[in-house]
Amino acid sequence: MVEAVLTRLEASAARVRAGQLAGFDMALVYAFALLALTGLVLSFAAGPVAAARIGITEPFHFTERHVIFLGATLIIASGTAFLSPLQARRLGIIAAACALLTIILILIAGPEIKGAKRWLYLGGFSFQPSEFLKPGFICAAAWFLSAKPDDNFPGAVACLTLYGLSSALLLLQPDYGQWLLLTGIWIVMFFVAGWSTSWLVGLGAATAGALGLGYLTRGHVRARIDRFLDPSSGDAYQTQKASEAISSGGVFGHDLHEAPGVKASLPDAHTDFVFAVAVEEFGLLIGLFILALFAIIAIRGLTAALSTEDVFRRTAIAGLTASLCLQAMINIGVNVGLLPAKGMTLPLISYGGTSMMATGFTLGLLLVFTRRKRT
Repeated sequence: MVEAVLTRLEASAARVRAGQLAGFDMALVYAFALLALTGLVLSFAAGPVAAARIGITEPFHFTERHVIFLGATLIIASGTAFLSPLQARRLGIIAAACALLTIILILIAGPEIKGAKRWLYLGGFSFQPSEFLKPGFICAAAWFLSAKPDDNFPGAVACLTLYGLSSALLLLQPDYGQWLLLTGIWIVMFFVAGWSTSWLVGLGAATAGALGLGYLTRGHVRARIDRFLDPSSGDAYQTQKASEAISSGGVFGHDLHEAPGVKASLPDAHTDFVFAVAVEEFGLLIGLFILALFAIIAIRGLTAALSTEDVFRRTAIAGLTASLCLQAMINIGVNVGLLPAKGMTLPLISYGGTSMMATGFTLGLLLVFTRRKRT
C-alpha cells in the first residue's frame, strides 16, 4: 500500500519535471494548494480541542487523521488531473453510477443514525457516497446536456431523469442540504448550457415546493429553519458559539497567551465550524483570505467555462466550480449566521475523510477540463 502510494507520487513528480504541468490553470493549482495548507494549519488549532471535548486522550487524533485524508486527497486529485478529458468524463459517469447504486443499497439495508441513512460502514471506516455523487452527477449531466438534436438522444430528458433520481435518493436519506447543493449546481449548469429560462423558473418553483414540503413533514428541517428565524425557539447553541468565536477574533486573532477561547466549547469545531475557529484564532484577515481563495476559484472556473465553445466542457467546468464555491458559501454562511445550520464541510479545510477525498476528485476533474492544449 505504502509502496504503491510512493510510486504514484514519484510518477507525478516525474511528470512535473517533464513539463507536463504546462496547460494547467496555475491560479487554480495555487488556490487549491493554499486552501489545503490552510486546512492543515487549522487542524492543529481545532483538532486538539475537538478531541478533548469528546474525551479522546490523544490530542492530535483528528490532526493525524486529517493529514492521512489530505494525503489521499492529493493522490486522488493529482491522479485525476493527468487523465485525458475523455477518460475523466468516463470516470465521472462511472462514479455517478456507483454512488447511486451505493445510496440505494444503504437505503435498503444500511444503518439508521439519528433518523438518517447516509453512511456505508466497512470495517472501521465509514463512507458517504453522496459526496462522490456530486462530481459524478456533474459529468453525467454535462454529457447529457451536450447532446445535439441530430444525435437522436433525448439529452434534456435524460438529464432531468438523472436529477430526479438523485434528488429522490437524497431526500429519502434524508439529506436536504446535499439536495439543495445539487439543485444549485444543476441550475448553474442549465443556465450556462443556454437552456430556456422557463426550465429554470420551473426548477426553482419545484425546489421551493419540495423545501416547503420538507418543512411541513420533516421535524429536523422545520426545527433548523425555525431556530434560524427565531433563535429563542430552540437550541441555537452551535451557531451562537460560532458567532462568539468570530466576534472574539477581531482583526488579528485571539491572543495565544490567553485561555483557549470560544473554540473549546464549540461543537464540530474541526468540521462544520472550522471557519469560526479560523477567524477566532487568526482574525478577520484569515477569513478574508479564505474567501479570496474561493473567489479566485469561482472567477477562474467561470472564465474558463465561458471561453470554450464545447458544451460539455462549459457545463462541466461551471458545475464543478459551482460545487466547490456553493458548498463553501453555505458553510461560511452558516458560520456567520446568514443561513440555517447544516452539516456541510468547508472544502479542503474541514476535517472529514469522504468529503475531503470527494473534493480531491472534484479538483482533479476541474483541472482536466480547464487544461489548455499544449502547443
